[in-house]
Amino acid sequence: MKKARAAACLLVAMSAASASYATGEIESLITDADRARLQAFDQTRREAMAEARSAGAPEDVGVLDEIDARPKLPFTGFDMVGDWQCRTIKAGGAVPLVVYDWFECRVSDDGSGWRLEKRTGSQRTAGRFFTETETSLTYLGAFHVAGTPAPAYGAGPDSDQTGLAFRSGEDRWRIEFPLPRYESKFDILEFRR
Repeated sequence: MKKARAAACLLVAMSAASASYATGEIESLITDADRARLQAFDQTRREAMAEARSAGAPEDVGVLDEIDARPKLPFTGFDMVGDWQCRTIKAGGAVPLVVYDWFECRVSDDGSGWRLEKRTGSQRTAGRFFTETETSLTYLGAFHVAGTPAPAYGAGPDSDQTGLAFRSGEDRWRIEFPLPRYESKFDILEFRR
């Protein structure tokens, strides 16, 4: 009986912790459209990866498979701050798979958490991260093109972006974007030191 009560208390405590997390800062910021994109993450990813693997160029499929095979490590103790090389991989959609060249990205800490800025290339993003689980972060950002200012997240569906970030080593991590607004079904923004 004592074990059953302890288990019930633990379950109540865990439920309360989940509920308080769900009402955290991200819940006041994320749009309904981006919430729906994240809810469709797994299915969208499966479909886009299948399209990319079935019709992508073999060398690009090799890049995609290598990224996909990387472990998902905890973010605990990891410092993202600094300059990174970053490249976009677009999967699914009108063109099944495109792997772009490396560009420059920077992560800073503004006191409220990590902020990302893609600094070169024609397609840019700027936004911030929120803890999702031990091994994933949620990214809320805004798309813009070079030469135009980055809008604030929440400015509208043409610029709003969301994705999940995963760490795969001391010098590697990525953000995976389900259902981006333009060109593809699923994007991966890969980072290396």
